[in-house]
Amino acid sequence: MSLVVTPLDPTVETGVDLPCRSFEADLWFADTPADLEVAKSLCGDCPLRVECLAGALERHEPWGVWGGEIFEHGAVVPRKRPRGRPRKEDLARDAVARAQVAARTDAVLREVARSSAA
Repeated sequence: MSLVVTPLDPTVETGVDLPCRSFEADLWFADTPADLEVAKSLCGDCPLRVECLAGALERHEPWGVWGGEIFEHGAVVPRKRPRGRPRKEDLARDAVARAQVAARTDAVLREVARSSAA
């Protein structure tokens, strides 16, 4: 069963400027956490955000920003950590953020499954 409701075809005219087509593509695959947060924020109002995220989850995208979420090593992560050893308070904050990301991801999957069943 495919989770993708609408294929992301670059030849399809959506009538709106998609952020991933309006900005430099490297922003969605940046190495710095700050750049990835910018890419996430640009995805917020995208009309294809849900389909993009569902497709990335289905394809097990190895990295980048897809549907407003950061993928790292094939998993959705709340934020990309900077290099170095994390501080203890960062670890606690990340645990909460991981739970929130998991809830958002589950909600998207349920929405897509409900749409495809209809």
